[in-house]
Amino acid sequence: MTTVTPTAVIRGIGSCLPPQVLSNEDVKRRGVLDTTDEWIRTRTGIARRRAAEEHTSTGDLAVAAGRAAQESAHARADLVLLATTTPDRRCPATAPEVAHRLGLGAVPAFDLSAVCSGFVYGVTVATALVRTGVCTRPLVIGAETYSRIIDPLDRDTAVIFGDGAGAVVLDAGDRAEPGAIAAVDWGSDGSGSDLIAISAGGSRRPDTSPRLCREDRYFRMSGRAVYGHAVRRMTDSSLAVLARAGWRPGTVGAFIGHQANKRILDSVADRVGIAPRFRYGNIRDVGNTAAASIPLALADTAARHHVQPGTRTLLTAFGGGLTWGSVALSWPAARPRSSEPEPHDARSTTHPTPQGKASWNLSTTTS
Repeated sequence: MTTVTPTAVIRGIGSCLPPQVLSNEDVKRRGVLDTTDEWIRTRTGIARRRAAEEHTSTGDLAVAAGRAAQESAHARADLVLLATTTPDRRCPATAPEVAHRLGLGAVPAFDLSAVCSGFVYGVTVATALVRTGVCTRPLVIGAETYSRIIDPLDRDTAVIFGDGAGAVVLDAGDRAEPGAIAAVDWGSDGSGSDLIAISAGGSRRPDTSPRLCREDRYFRMSGRAVYGHAVRRMTDSSLAVLARAGWRPGTVGAFIGHQANKRILDSVADRVGIAPRFRYGNIRDVGNTAAASIPLALADTAARHHVQPGTRTLLTAFGGGLTWGSVALSWPAARPRSSEPEPHDARSTTHPTPQGKASWNLSTTTS
């Protein structure tokens, strides 16, 4: 009799994008940037991105995506893990309020900060919790409002980042099922912590310091150095997780990398050995949404039925910290749901029921 090894399985997929669209020309005008639409498209692959309205927070986006993921899974989560760099407040964590607004009662809920690797880190943690029986049905959300921390005058970051949220619901299953997590890989290198950072705001340099300059208050990134680290770390992590899963690169039928830069994505996929026809993403239309990047691309691709359930899939990400991680899984059978941002006063205290409107379609581009 064959013994089936239990693992976590993605049962539901949800997404939320704020309705406001900013074109490259909009971003250029807002910051009076010395750039062009052609330069941005050529260097990054980005044509537009979404921006949250002034009254919309990361938590609002997370609630909408989390509700959509539960509707997709037809299930109620028993743990909420929110991956974000832009929480609603420095203290407390945003996840408990998200859980409350979703009507989940006293379930455990916490934030996870790994910048653009946050969702992969979250899935890794959730998978371990499911496998060990600590929880049954975790909800992992990646949500960001980078428009709050980006300097509109900084060409290196203003043209890249956007806002949004994506989420998945997992539960216990076996490795033969669509959506099953086959293997994970993650790591960090704190020697590069200054390459992607907001210098002020923490205990090392509080906001109250009278010597703070503009550059210290906003998100900054050392583009050239980050590029090299991102390509190397995502490539090595991808190869490591495929080896752990026992998969050859040529058997992977779907690749979704963190939507940071199209040149980075193509370079990683080329080095790993993933053919162009198996590369999926939505960077053209939503930009870099940090921790929300991979779940949004996952939802986007699933909504368009580009990949058959059970297809061998590789997810990989790189972010500040420095952090990186990869997940090998079979493509989920879940039907994704999308929802509009939910106002802060729209609090639910009952079992999640279908809410929100799928009022737009995401636009997937195949690299």
